Amino acid sequence: MNRRQRQRRVKKRGGLFRRLLGLVIIAAAAYWVVFYVLPNRLHTDPDWKGLEQPVFVKGELTGYSASGTGDALLLPLPLLQKYVDSSIRYEEDTKSVILSTDNELLYMQEDTKTASLNNTPLQLRLAPEEKNGVTYLPADTLENLYGFEVEENKDTGAVLLMTAGETVPLGKVKGEEDGKTQPLRSEATIHAPIVADMSPGTVVRIWNADNEDWLYVQMDSGFTGYVKANDIIKGGEKAVDAKPATPSRAERSWKGKPVNLYWEAVYERKPNPAKFGSLPGVNVVSPTWFEIVDINGNVRSKADSAYVQWAHQQGMEVWGLLTNSFNADLTTQALSSYEKRMNAIVQMLEYADLYGLDGINIDFENVYTKDGENVTQFMRELKPMAQAKNLIVSMDVTPKSNSEMWSLFLDRRALGAVTDFLIVMAYDEHWASSPTAGSVASLPWVEKSVSRILEEDDVPAEKLILGIPLYTRIWSETTKDGKTKVSSKAVSMNAVQEILAEKKLKPVLDKDSGQNYVEYTEDGVLRKIWIEDKVSLKARVELAKSFGLGGIGSWNRSFAVPEAWETLQQISE
Repeated sequence: MNRRQRQRRVKKRGGLFRRLLGLVIIAAAAYWVVFYVLPNRLHTDPDWKGLEQPVFVKGELTGYSASGTGDALLLPLPLLQKYVDSSIRYEEDTKSVILSTDNELLYMQEDTKTASLNNTPLQLRLAPEEKNGVTYLPADTLENLYGFEVEENKDTGAVLLMTAGETVPLGKVKGEEDGKTQPLRSEATIHAPIVADMSPGTVVRIWNADNEDWLYVQMDSGFTGYVKANDIIKGGEKAVDAKPATPSRAERSWKGKPVNLYWEAVYERKPNPAKFGSLPGVNVVSPTWFEIVDINGNVRSKADSAYVQWAHQQGMEVWGLLTNSFNADLTTQALSSYEKRMNAIVQMLEYADLYGLDGINIDFENVYTKDGENVTQFMRELKPMAQAKNLIVSMDVTPKSNSEMWSLFLDRRALGAVTDFLIVMAYDEHWASSPTAGSVASLPWVEKSVSRILEEDDVPAEKLILGIPLYTRIWSETTKDGKTKVSSKAVSMNAVQEILAEKKLKPVLDKDSGQNYVEYTEDGVLRKIWIEDKVSLKARVELAKSFGLGGIGSWNRSFAVPEAWETLQQISE
């Protein structure tokens, strides 16, 4: 091959390369124009295409599907627990579901239409069902209970759920009825695939309008996506009415009126009100009359009709106190099932009717942490039943601590929502067998105890009552071989006054505790007393008022001296 022939071949190959390069550039430019300049005209199916009856909440696919259709629509329990009421209870042993609101307690079981509402028999139109390990509940029954709304689309099977009180803005696709459709896209860009073509006049729910140029919307078919904001005419809203709230008796009777309660510790003998003396300012008494005594939830009573009559004559309400006998193992069994809890509740309500009580005060202590959910469930089930009888429901809780049996089982946030009042027993900072001597309830400790419940558990201040000790402890300290041994005994306010008078002692103010303090030596033993008196009680009342609490509760009446009540009545001033 001569030189000229080789040059012609090289030139030919160079021309081919240039033509190929040109084609690549043209293809790349076309691709860029199609995918980065021109709107994407490709269509795509939504993620849920092919699913049967997918359920949407707030325009989002929940991952759950309904069952049945129309009047036979059933909704899965996990969906309802996540989006409607997280406290819906399922009990595996009996295949039962327990649902509660402020006013209603609904009990249902799988595969039966026999149910109960506030413990009254009820026949359901549809029975709950179990399918593939999931319990499904009748939608119509729950719509009535919770006030939510469901809409089905017959073409796509989508189910749209809106909760009671929920609203969403509406919009309408612009254009003439026979005009150009507008694309609903999978992302907020014209280059995203089209989920659906929306005809002019199509109504959409606008779930997100944070982007100025794009709206996140949903069609009645369930299809969701993004549409240009300029292509939608905003107007109107879809609203689901909130469930009408029935004011509780606490709201009717105690709004703006502080509770001034004392507990009446009742043991073997009946207290004799004729010997009480004056109790100015007291408007509630809570006698320790009732206790759960066995694993079946049976309740024993020590109630006294004469005491109730006396209290009512004094203008006091009577909130009968129910304990768990402070027995952890008994509590595990007695609160383990709906039937046992309801047994205790029904008996307590019967006692309330029999003795003319105005309320029920629950004092469950010494409870395993694992049983905390059952304690909360007991209160959820008690509240609507008591509300139907116009009874106040209150519960005693300890300050927050790491104590398993006395604190950790209490879900104060949940309990605050299912009671009229929580009473924080703000005492025993230093308890009977405490290794060090100290105040039963120093003011800084009380303030911190109240603050934590208000701030960490979101309990409304007007629902929280401050528990006040009317007792103190005499601490005894002895030192032997360089080691100090500490012991104590609880005494009444009157007993301390007698010691001060007998020994001619002059208390001094302990600024750290906010209380008067005294110490003395007796028979070689050092005695220490952080005193409950007018100084400490006034400080506690002022603390309750500064927080805007719902009132005070004093433990207990028999420990008090007459002037204590004069100080405590300042809660109403």
